[in-house]
Amino acid sequence: MWLALDGEGPLYRQAYRALRAAILDGRLARGERLPSSRVLARDAKLARNTVLQAYEQLVAEGYAESRRGAGTYVVGQLPERAIRTARPARARAAADSEPPALSAYAERAVRHFARGVTWGRRRPAPRFDFRYGDPAYGDFPHATWCRLLGRRARRASERHLSYSDPGGAPELRQALAAYLSRARGVACEPDDVLVVYGTQQAIDLTARVLIDPGARAIVEEPGYPGIRHALEIAGAEVLALPVDGDGLPTEALAGERARLLCVTPSHQFPTGGVLTLARRLALLTWAERVGAFVLEDDYDGEFRYDGRPLESLQALDRSGRVLYAGTVSKVMFPALRIGYLVMPRALRDPLLAAKAFADTGTAQLEQRVLADFIAQGFFERHLRRARVRNAARRKALLAALARELGDAVEVVGANAGVHVVAWLRGVLPGELRTLRELAARRDVGIHPISPFYATRPRRAGILLGYAALDEPAIAEGVHRLALALREMRKS
Repeated sequence: MWLALDGEGPLYRQAYRALRAAILDGRLARGERLPSSRVLARDAKLARNTVLQAYEQLVAEGYAESRRGAGTYVVGQLPERAIRTARPARARAAADSEPPALSAYAERAVRHFARGVTWGRRRPAPRFDFRYGDPAYGDFPHATWCRLLGRRARRASERHLSYSDPGGAPELRQALAAYLSRARGVACEPDDVLVVYGTQQAIDLTARVLIDPGARAIVEEPGYPGIRHALEIAGAEVLALPVDGDGLPTEALAGERARLLCVTPSHQFPTGGVLTLARRLALLTWAERVGAFVLEDDYDGEFRYDGRPLESLQALDRSGRVLYAGTVSKVMFPALRIGYLVMPRALRDPLLAAKAFADTGTAQLEQRVLADFIAQGFFERHLRRARVRNAARRKALLAALARELGDAVEVVGANAGVHVVAWLRGVLPGELRTLRELAARRDVGIHPISPFYATRPRRAGILLGYAALDEPAIAEGVHRLALALREMRKS
């Protein structure tokens, strides 16, 4: 065993501190036998008595124990006090020193991360959690996916195990281009499709390629916080334009200039408005006139319950201004970190370069399995079933809200997607914290709409996701929510 002596004080103290550091940082595991004093003295070029004194000090302070006839061992359980007080001086100095100088980008990223993100970092969920974003995992054809995954894993060649095109696996880009063309009306070739780690990376790459510090970007108010965070971290000057029942009012763009406009036209997030054809055409005319690009976030455009899903904004674009972003998470499962960005020809090379330096390519095995899943018809078959099941869940939610809350709630955004917004009449925004606590006591999770606003809304609203709950759970959850609301009003 090699010991790094620090040169301070007697040799036995230096050996003791080196051994203690190895114990504390795990290089010497709990219960592990220390080298014999003779061997360690030889390897460290120390006198044997020096090593024996170091071992005695470790035993005296509770880091090691001597077993008669068997040697010296690291103790199985270190006292918490010993861990706290035994930090090496250099570690204490580093912890107490001034924080390092960070880039302006890192400062902005830390600041926005501290405000909270809407994904990950979850606490244990209540039984009746109306959280948006999770699909019904039991609906997913898990056995089919595992069979395709096993087949691809068994047949993986050296080419599939090595680095690959940062744009994505060719077979997945081809499968996605064909699917998006027939299902969403997207006009693209396989080379236009960039495979990414979900919609958030598509947003981040777009911001990196198009936004310099101080550049103007326009977002919807309210809107998906991940868009605003990514733009502000990139240094953009963000203008939030309020939406109405039909999405973004394009007349609000008159006189505005921007580098990038971000919209959710097929199902405005979170309010649920659908951008009308007239507004879509006006938006594209504005983008062409001012030289802006448009990021179309089609996060759940597949789920529409009245009529067929609308064609994308990108399908109407004739001047190469629209970047189309989507994900398979809402249809399959969020842990499958695969999304896509359909790139205008003028931005192909910059976006591919940004992706290459971001991660050198998305996970290859999962991409090829997804390509098989789409090409063999399983994806659209699962999507059709998910539409039917989500339509039943939506119906159960609307019925329960009408039955339990009646005129006390105004529901919007119910014609598409996998969530609704419920505006609570007679409830002040500041009372939502109390309502959440009362609902949580009844094992119900509700989620205020306020985090999706740049400025606090004047009304109290909650976002109710329903894809992950079955109909009986939805009915029971709304019933318990109604009880919590009544209790709050009595108090």
